[in-house]
Amino acid sequence: MEHTEHTELFPQLDIEKELRQSYLDYSLSVIVGRAIPDARDGLKPVHRRILFAQSILNNTYRNAHKKCARIVGDVIGKYHPHGDSSVYDALVRMAQDFNMRDPLEDGQGNFGSIDGDSAAAMRYTEVRMSRLAGEFLADIEKETVDFRDNYDGSEQEPTVLPTKIPNLLVNGSSGIAVGMATNIPPHNLGELCDALLLLINDPDTGVDELMQFVKGPDFPTGGQVYAGQGLVDAYRTGRGIVKMRGRMEVKERGKNTQSIVITEIPYAVNKSGLVEKIAALVNDRRIEGVSDLKDLSDRNGIRIEVELKRGTIPDLVINALYKYTPMESSFGINMLAVLNNRPVLFNLKSALTCFLDHRREVIIRRSRFDLNKAEARAHIVEGLLKALDIIDEIVALIKASETPQIAKQGLADTFGFTEIQAQSILDMRLQRLTGLEHDKLQEEFDELMKLIAYLKSVLEDSEVLRGVMRDEMVMVKENYATERKTEVVGEALSGIDIEDLIPDEEVVITLSRRGYIKRTTLGNYQQQKRGGKGIAGLNTGDDDFVQDFITTTNHQYLCLFTNKGRMYQLKVYQVPEGSRTAKGMHIANLLPLEKEEFVANVLTVREFAENQHFFFATRSGMVKKSSAALYEKCRKSGLIALSIKDDDELIAVHQVEESDTIVLATKMGMAIRFSCQDVRSMGRGASGVKGISLRKNDEVVSCLPIKDDDNTTEIMSISELGYGKRTCVELYRRQNRGGIGIINFKVSPKTGNVIGSIPVTDEDSLILLTSTNKIIRLGVKEISSYGRATMGIRLVSLDDNATVVGYDTVPTGKGDEDGADTE
Repeated sequence: MEHTEHTELFPQLDIEKELRQSYLDYSLSVIVGRAIPDARDGLKPVHRRILFAQSILNNTYRNAHKKCARIVGDVIGKYHPHGDSSVYDALVRMAQDFNMRDPLEDGQGNFGSIDGDSAAAMRYTEVRMSRLAGEFLADIEKETVDFRDNYDGSEQEPTVLPTKIPNLLVNGSSGIAVGMATNIPPHNLGELCDALLLLINDPDTGVDELMQFVKGPDFPTGGQVYAGQGLVDAYRTGRGIVKMRGRMEVKERGKNTQSIVITEIPYAVNKSGLVEKIAALVNDRRIEGVSDLKDLSDRNGIRIEVELKRGTIPDLVINALYKYTPMESSFGINMLAVLNNRPVLFNLKSALTCFLDHRREVIIRRSRFDLNKAEARAHIVEGLLKALDIIDEIVALIKASETPQIAKQGLADTFGFTEIQAQSILDMRLQRLTGLEHDKLQEEFDELMKLIAYLKSVLEDSEVLRGVMRDEMVMVKENYATERKTEVVGEALSGIDIEDLIPDEEVVITLSRRGYIKRTTLGNYQQQKRGGKGIAGLNTGDDDFVQDFITTTNHQYLCLFTNKGRMYQLKVYQVPEGSRTAKGMHIANLLPLEKEEFVANVLTVREFAENQHFFFATRSGMVKKSSAALYEKCRKSGLIALSIKDDDELIAVHQVEESDTIVLATKMGMAIRFSCQDVRSMGRGASGVKGISLRKNDEVVSCLPIKDDDNTTEIMSISELGYGKRTCVELYRRQNRGGIGIINFKVSPKTGNVIGSIPVTDEDSLILLTSTNKIIRLGVKEISSYGRATMGIRLVSLDDNATVVGYDTVPTGKGDEDGADTE
C-alpha cells in the first residue's frame, strides 16, 4: 500500500527519454533564442532587443547620444534577462566598423579597436542608432510584425523587426549553438539590392544569375576574396570555403631599398597579433630579408611597413607573408538561420527569397493598417462635409437637445449619421464653419479616397505590390549603398609559386672566401677587348677574395657544398640581389653553417634527374660519383654529400652523365683524363676513390666533365698571374684513373701556378676576377689555341701584387652592351 502511494506521488520516468527530450529543448532554446539569427531580419534576439529598446527611448540618429549603460539597463530590465556584459558586448560590436560592414550603431567614445582592445566601460561610452538602423524599425507601429510578452509578461516585444535591409547577408552573422553553427559573411548592400530587384521581377531566377550581381563577400576590412569553387558551393548549397587575403604594395624607400606596406588585412584578423606573428617569423628566420617592422596605423586606416634589406626580392617576402601569417586566411561559409523556429540552411537565392517574403508580408500588413486608418478618417470627413451642408438644422437640433447624448442620438436618428460621425460633429469647432475649412475638408476627402484606392490595389493586385517592393529596394540602394571594399578576384591557387613572379633571367652568383654572397643581373657585366683593365666588381675587404663566380638563372637550384662535405640547397632567386660593387650578404644569414664550416663549391641544377650524377673531386685527388636523385630532398639543416678526411677538402662538384670523361687539373700544371664509368656510383656518405696521384706540394684545382663526342670544346687553363690558353681536348689522351697524368700547363714564375681550368667553345665569353676586385669579360675567340706544354698569353693586365682569383664562362652576347666599360 505504501509502495503504491509512493508511485502515484513520484511516477517512474525513462531517464534516457527524459534526458533526450530535455537536451533537445535546451538546444532548441539556444538555437532560436541566442546563437542563430532570424532569416528575416538577420538579427539575434539580443540585437533585436537592443534596437527595439532604443526606439522606445527615441535613441535614433536624429537625436542625441545616450549612455550605453542606459540602453543596456533598459534591455536587460525589460527584454533580455541575461548579464549586462553580454548585452554591452553585442552593442559594442554593432558600432565597430571593422566588424560590421554597415554598422547599426553610431558610437561615441572608445568602442575598441582592430588590435583587439576592448571597449571602455558602458558608463563612459554613448550610442545612438545609425541612420541605416532606422530602416529596421520603420512602420513597426503599424502592426507590421507580431509582438509577444517579454520574460515576465510586463512588456511587449517584437518577434521580428520589419526591416527594409537584407541584414542577414549585409552584415552577416556568426554563432555557435548546440550541435550546429552559423558563419555568414557580410556583403555589399548595393549588389544585394540589384539581386533583389532581379528576383522581384523574375522569381524563377537561379543562383548563377544572382551571382552576376552578388560577386562575393564584401568585408569591412577590405582585402581580397577569391571567387573560386568554394564561393560557388556556398551560394549554391549554403556551405563553402573562400580564401581571403590582405592587401600589400611595394614602396620605394630609398636607393635600392624597398618596403612592403600592408594597407588592408583579412576580416576578423587581429592587427597587433598579425604584427607579432610577422616579427616572430623574422626573428626565427622563416622570413628572410626584413630589416625593420613598423605599425603606423591610425584613425585614417591600417599601415604596417615591412622594411626590406638591400637587394631583397619583395615578392619573396610577400609570398612568405601570405604563406606563414594570417595575411591569407580562410572563411568557412555556413549560411544557417532560423525560420519558423527551425534552423534552416540557406543558399543565396533562398536567403534573398526569405527576405522578400518578409517584406511582402510587412507591406501587406502596413497597407492594411493604413487602409483601415484611411477609411476611418474618410468616414469622419464624409460626415463633416455632410454636416456643413445642413449646418443650420444641425445647430438647431443641438440647441434643442438637453444633453450631448440626446444630441448625438438626434443626429443619428434625424440625419442618418453614424455614431462616430455624430460624435465628430459634436466635437467640431466653430471655425470649421468657414468656407476655407469646407474646402480643406473636401480636399482631404479626395486625397483619402485616392489613398484608399491605392492601398486596395496594393492588397489586391500582386503587380502593384511588386512595384512597391521595387521602389523600396531602389530607395534603399540610393540612400545607403556604398562602394565595394573587398576586391573579388579569380580562383585562388592551392599554393603560389614564387617562380611565376620572378623572371628566369640570367644572373651572376658571387661568393667570397669569407662567405659573402650576392646575386647580380648578368647585364651589369659588359664584354671588352682582350687585355682591358676591367670594371669594378665585388667590393670585398683586404683580407677577402672571390671564391665562386657562377652564371645561372633565377629558377635553378643552388647546391652549396661546404669544406666538411655537407650540402645545403637554395633557389637562385633566394640569394639577395646586390649591385655590381656590393659586398653582399653573409652566407650564414641564409644557411645554418657550423663552426669553422664554409661553402667551398657551388653547383646550379635545374632538376635532379635519376639518370644524372653528381661527380665530386677533392683537393687531394679523391673522386666520387653519386646519383643526383639522392640530393633532391635537402633539409634546411643540410645533408652529408660525401665523407672527407680532416686534411682534405672539396674543390669541385659537377653534374655528369655516364658517357662523360673527367679531366682533373692540378696547380702545378698536370692533368689526367679518364672515363666517368671508371668511377662506380656510390651513396651519399661514401668518401670516393683516387682520381689522380699527386706530386709533392701539388693539389687538384679543377675537375672538368667533357662530353665524349664533343669536338668543339677546348680546355681553357688560367694562371694566377693572368696568363691563359685554350687547348684541344683531343690532346688529352684517356688514361686509367689514379695515374700521375700528363702536362697541362707550363708553369713558371712569370705565369704563377694554375688556378683552374674550364671547358670553353668559340661561342663563349670568359669572365675573370682579380684579387683587387676587378672584373673583365672577353671573347674566347680572342684567345689563341696552344698545345698542352705551353703557358699561353696574357689575358688580363693586373695591378701590382694582384692575382686572378676567379673565372667563369657565359655564351657570347648574353648581357652585352655596346662599347667598353672601364673603371
